[in-house]
Amino acid sequence: MSGKTIFITGASAGFGAACARMFAVKGNRLILAARRIDHLLKLQDELSLHAEIHLIPLDVRDREAVKGAVEGLPERFRAIDILINNAGLALGLEPAYLVNPDDWDTMVDTNIKGVMYCTRFVLPGMVSRNSGHIVNISSTASDWPYPGGNVYGGTKAFVTQFSRNLRCDLLGTRVRVSCIQPGMAETEFSKVRFKGNEEKAAGVYQGTEPLTAEDIAETVRWITSQPPHVNINTLELMSIDQTWGPFAIHREQK
Repeated sequence: MSGKTIFITGASAGFGAACARMFAVKGNRLILAARRIDHLLKLQDELSLHAEIHLIPLDVRDREAVKGAVEGLPERFRAIDILINNAGLALGLEPAYLVNPDDWDTMVDTNIKGVMYCTRFVLPGMVSRNSGHIVNISSTASDWPYPGGNVYGGTKAFVTQFSRNLRCDLLGTRVRVSCIQPGMAETEFSKVRFKGNEEKAAGVYQGTEPLTAEDIAETVRWITSQPPHVNINTLELMSIDQTWGPFAIHREQK
């Protein structure tokens, strides 16, 4: 794939940065958005020899900022071919009755509203051109619950269902929508979840071979490189060291 304009949210690290590196080597135009502009600048320095890059310091939770960012794109970047809704996070693993409600708000605002806003303001251009592809990064947590996954799993279930409903809305157009559901992957994800506690974050992956950011980027590449009449609706992937858990049963001790 080459010569495409690709908008990536959460591009400063992890899946987003890996996608940027993968698409850059094909000579595409990249719109890289994230809150951490210093990380984006480093990525731009790394990739600018291979691709045209437009950086946007952006908090996807801010609807007006997202609207302004899309409407203010330079002319060469306005016809977005692929939107990768990657910005997202998990915070904490406490049970629902102990969690900090501020963490719930942050996850809802980022994982749900961020996807909504970016999609809403990019999609009209795709529909008018009758071409485009939205790739939403969900999670295995959208389908498979685990203790402490309460609101995080709920937000990712929204992303999965939102993707399906977008497909219904776009029937009759040539705009594609795909949803990727990664399992355990070693990025900054656990470090963010545990609020900088690197030891706790490292324990998540101890003794395993988790997915990598590059694995997810390759999945995005494959999905977006299919012929225009092929839509990959939903794709779930896990490390070979991960699977679904057994039923949980509490037994009274007598």
